[in-house]
Amino acid sequence: MSAPARKTVPRPLPLVVVPGMLCDESLWSEVVFPEGHEVHHLSLTKPDIGALAEDLLSVVSGPFALVGLSLGAIVGFEALRRAPERIAGLCVMSTNAGAPRPEQYASWRGLDALIAAGRFDEAVEQTLPGMFALPAPPRGQASRYRDMAHRVGREAARAQLAAQATRTDALGALGDARCPGVVLHGTRDALCPPRFHRDVARALPDARLRAVPGAGHLLPWERPEAVSEAVRDLLDRTGAARPVPSSATPPAA
Repeated sequence: MSAPARKTVPRPLPLVVVPGMLCDESLWSEVVFPEGHEVHHLSLTKPDIGALAEDLLSVVSGPFALVGLSLGAIVGFEALRRAPERIAGLCVMSTNAGAPRPEQYASWRGLDALIAAGRFDEAVEQTLPGMFALPAPPRGQASRYRDMAHRVGREAARAQLAAQATRTDALGALGDARCPGVVLHGTRDALCPPRFHRDVARALPDARLRAVPGAGHLLPWERPEAVSEAVRDLLDRTGAARPVPSSATPPAA
């Protein structure tokens, strides 16, 4: 007799988590990701959105859920354009799917010039006001942001600025999504205001828009509980599992 077919066991969907500019893995330190899911963090170190999207798609094999903030979400949009079948869930926050505006190009060139001239601290200070809800960052968060930016470092920062300039309008590609989505934003995000997120939520076929009152750009620090809840919501809607072969093979009869 032939051997019975191998059984399959469910495995929680892996998460690929991508931070924004001048941010590292510590951005997510207070977010509670659901137990049992492999969590993979991607660092943004290449000067091209397409190359970063390929890095993202190579983190795991097969389907995964993506959690991205700001530039990390923009990289996710490009990954979705290239391989919509790979992304089983999409949680994006503090972001913009539109093409860069002239004033953004000018700002990125100015920041890059400062860093190239050895004035990295000054460049970081210029980005600081946009990171938190005005009028001032929560206590201790400004120094925490500066420390994180310095861990990212000058070379990665310049690569991220160059990558920003290779962005294109992603709104059209979002309609190809085959997965549920959650779009999260702070109502006082000066860099990526609510209307950017309404556009993303409208473009995605199956998205829930979540506003976080009074919060700014760095939601995982300002409101980690809201981010944790959004990720749980997303995974609940994906079914949160996919079949994989069991490691045990029944003996032949």
